Amino acid sequence: MPGIQNFTMKENNMRLVFIKCNKRENMKTLKYTVIRDLKQYIEYCDTLEKLILRDGNEIKDEIDLLTLLIETWDSEHNTFNDSDPVELIKTLMENHDLQAKDLVDIIDLSKGTISKILNYHKGLSKETIRKLSDYFKVSQEAFNRPYKLITEVNRHLHNASLMKTSKNMMEV
Repeated sequence: MPGIQNFTMKENNMRLVFIKCNKRENMKTLKYTVIRDLKQYIEYCDTLEKLILRDGNEIKDEIDLLTLLIETWDSEHNTFNDSDPVELIKTLMENHDLQAKDLVDIIDLSKGTISKILNYHKGLSKETIRKLSDYFKVSQEAFNRPYKLITEVNRHLHNASLMKTSKNMMEV
């Protein structure tokens, strides 16, 4: 067609085709654009969730595009670096309206184990990190950071720097 130019870009194994029309009447407003702010990010996340629940081949491209836009925003605005893994889990649970009992099915652990994790009594295993990462669509590195655990030995200590002291501190 005269007056139309195709521009192709490949990103994350998805081929995006942009069409530039010289005639103004052929241009239409894009349904989705690059995410510019948190409000738009939340709106796109909600839309994606609704589309996934509908499911169907006719909306697969729309789901893929929204996923790409959301993942791009996430990678550029990752605020998880400041959180320890347990705080990150709690934040993600709150954002997804989940309770501790919901994690039982998500990461396939007992209620007691989940309680121990959320109360800093037990660390995260590699398998748990993988499952959390897959479910919440967050990099495994976000959950695979060192953080202090509270054990019977050091529960009475308030100074976090003393957490790695030997067991004979119990007598203090």
